[in-house]
Amino acid sequence: MLRRNAREDVANVLPNLTALARQASDCSSTAELLGVEGTAARLYFARFTDMLRPEARTTFAAAGPLQRTRRPPLDPLNCLLSYCYALLSKDLTATCYSVGLDPYIGLYHHPRFGRPALALDLMEEFRPLLAESVVIALINNGEIAESDFVRRGIGVALTDAGRRTVLRAYERRLSTEIRHPEFGYTISYRRALEVQVRLFAAYLLGEVPAYVPFRTR
Repeated sequence: MLRRNAREDVANVLPNLTALARQASDCSSTAELLGVEGTAARLYFARFTDMLRPEARTTFAAAGPLQRTRRPPLDPLNCLLSYCYALLSKDLTATCYSVGLDPYIGLYHHPRFGRPALALDLMEEFRPLLAESVVIALINNGEIAESDFVRRGIGVALTDAGRRTVLRAYERRLSTEIRHPEFGYTISYRRALEVQVRLFAAYLLGEVPAYVPFRTR
């Protein structure tokens, strides 16, 4: 994402992210993996606003490097990210049900009441491809503006018009067709969600030797 979209020099952070990706493969516990993930997330989101066009940063990056806030999001950029993550989580929850998996029993995300832990696990590989890409496109194409947000207490929320704008962009992204990196055929991102969930189910049943995450070039 940073290599493809950054408008500033991000070369100094890429080796650190590469090293953390390799370190993640060697983790021996969930706690260790979460620690690596947390470090990588901080490095990545600190440079997230470098992917925005300079004139949009006044509205969406006025406070400088992005710090993730949620429940409630404290600024428009965090609001957009949280909303798109919620849409993606909803779609993967529904996909898990359609495949016959319980979306509330996960591996890395701890199950708790009302939390679709498995859907949250499976959405990790799609966060940048579907949620973050939509946010960047909305801002850089000028589709979303400061008037699409409203402040409620200390948090920021989308207006009804703003939500409709995000939904249109998200659905447009889901309909985008790409070549599946594992099978080589053309597929929409919407269909890719189902394919990955079915692959995961096949892995659980011992029908395939490993689960291969969805990764584009």
